[in-house]
Amino acid sequence: MQLNDAAEYDDLLEAHDLVLLEFVTSGCAICASMGSVLSVVAWSATGAVVTVNARLVPDLADEFTVRRVPTFVVLKDGEEVDRLDDGFQSADTLVDVLETHAEE
Repeated sequence: MQLNDAAEYDDLLEAHDLVLLEFVTSGCAICASMGSVLSVVAWSATGAVVTVNARLVPDLADEFTVRRVPTFVVLKDGEEVDRLDDGFQSADTLVDVLETHAEE
């Protein structure tokens, strides 16, 4: 799922208790390589998996203090509960993080 503006973000939080936001930018090779990984995560894990282009939705990137991409932010009930911002992440890692927070 792609998030294109702040209004969509509000709707997302209303519809889902657990969300994985992936902040990306156009031209980021690592971000582009995460597409197939996120497809696996979306099918395997609890929660919504959403990509946000930090340049197209800068207010949201600022809200989460995104300084590099890709950055993955896990939200539970609208609050940040986890963050991974050190580059490429495996599907297993992302699924584990989501499942951990789904059980809390």
